[in-house]
Amino acid sequence: MKTKTQYWFKPARFWKWFACYYPVSVSGWIATIVLTFALIKSFILVDAFSHSSSDTLISFAPWAIGIFLFFDFLCFRFGEYPSWWRRK
Repeated sequence: MKTKTQYWFKPARFWKWFACYYPVSVSGWIATIVLTFALIKSFILVDAFSHSSSDTLISFAPWAIGIFLFFDFLCFRFGEYPSWWRRK
């Protein structure tokens, strides 16, 4: 007997093959808010020790990429698989 899983994120179609995930449960909203707070906090910390705007962006980029990759992992792990990606 299969149990229905509660998804944290649902996909929305973006162009033809891409998916953009949005939170649909409390867990998904909490993960989104926490990662958004981490993104903002890391930008503030990097900006405090930078001397120019280009220095800030170059130093912030690895942190932002890491946070977005972790969010992408959460979306694929706890989100619904997009139906248009399935082979027919």
